[in-house]
Amino acid sequence: MELAAERAKRWWQTRPPVRTIQRAAAFVDDVGLALLFPARGVELPSLYNAASERLADNLWTVEWGPEAERVWQWKDELPLGGRAWYGKFLGGRASLLSPALLADLYPRSGRPDDFTKAPLGEDARRIAEVVLLSGPTSTAALREELGLDGKKGQARFSRALAELGRHLVVTNFGVEDHGPGWPAAVLELTARAFAVPSSGRPGERRLAAARTFLQTTLSCRDADVARAFAWTRRDARAQLEDLVARDEATSEDGLYRPARRRRR
Repeated sequence: MELAAERAKRWWQTRPPVRTIQRAAAFVDDVGLALLFPARGVELPSLYNAASERLADNLWTVEWGPEAERVWQWKDELPLGGRAWYGKFLGGRASLLSPALLADLYPRSGRPDDFTKAPLGEDARRIAEVVLLSGPTSTAALREELGLDGKKGQARFSRALAELGRHLVVTNFGVEDHGPGWPAAVLELTARAFAVPSSGRPGERRLAAARTFLQTTLSCRDADVARAFAWTRRDARAQLEDLVARDEATSEDGLYRPARRRRR
């Protein structure tokens, strides 16, 4: 079976489209990691593709309609029940992580104030501090609190959110109406919304995260893992080579694939 066909099956593109939030949660739990919407050149599953009837030659375009609206709504609702983490993480893109993978990737103690150990800029740190003290807070209220109005303020706020996502500090946590227009997303600290980190030593958790990445992508290079998880290539290569040493993966010319188990 060619890689494209293997991935289509693994990424739920050969199943009936996801139509409910329960199925969306099951999808994220199964694949472990997914983009919210597909991105050309990024070989990762997306919830949008799993939720829509896509043709094989049209997997990189997004058409706004019922499927996109459902996916856009689910990104705020899935974290509320602890069913999936949402933020800008995988390569800095809008992403969903299963609770299990999130717990393996989470790099700090799991205390609500552990973001003080993360290398955050001033705006990102202030956002985290407000959420720590106030509880789940809408992005509209956060922008007002920080005085980030206008185009320049919005740009600074967006950069801060991307930074907070990349360090897994916050997650979307429902929405809040603020007059006409789209409701504002609510943010909560990841450490309060989910049970993090997972048990085990840091090295064991990183190995488990690399295993999930490989078993979902079905073929990758160390740079792919490094880019997705914000690891160094040296770190990513070490985890992938450990999987090879355990007979869980094969490697050829720097390309890693899950090992095919022999039938008994």
